[in-house]
Amino acid sequence: MGRGPDERRGVSRVILLDNEAVRALADPAHPKHRRAVSHTQVAVSRKARAVPVNIAVPTAVRVAVGWDRTLPSWAFINRLRVADIPLDPSHANAAASLRNRTRVSVADAHLGAAIRAADQVTVLTSDPRDMLVLAEGKRIEVVAL
Repeated sequence: MGRGPDERRGVSRVILLDNEAVRALADPAHPKHRRAVSHTQVAVSRKARAVPVNIAVPTAVRVAVGWDRTLPSWAFINRLRVADIPLDPSHANAAASLRNRTRVSVADAHLGAAIRAADQVTVLTSDPRDMLVLAEGKRIEVVAL
């Protein structure tokens, strides 16, 4: 039996990581590491079952936390195949507009632009209220770490 479109509606297509989620995934000693890993493992298992789910991080968030993919200290999170969302012109314009309206950090503004650009979104975050502000009314799933 194949999956019809109705069966996939509840599945988020993109899981976005905020600063704290990246820190938690990168550091096994982080108090939120296990929770962050468990949520990303769900996405990986969905991929294995051919359910299209991507884990992504805005590049401004990577810069804010110092995630250099070439360093061995980031090996674990690199294995998760987290995609980069570049701060291209359209994301930059949306992020700048969001930052002007809300006075959030550049990383959070880029995250907000990524939220706005995606169809179905889950955000792993330590600050669910901020994510709802960034979504500006768009329906998103927020997973608090």
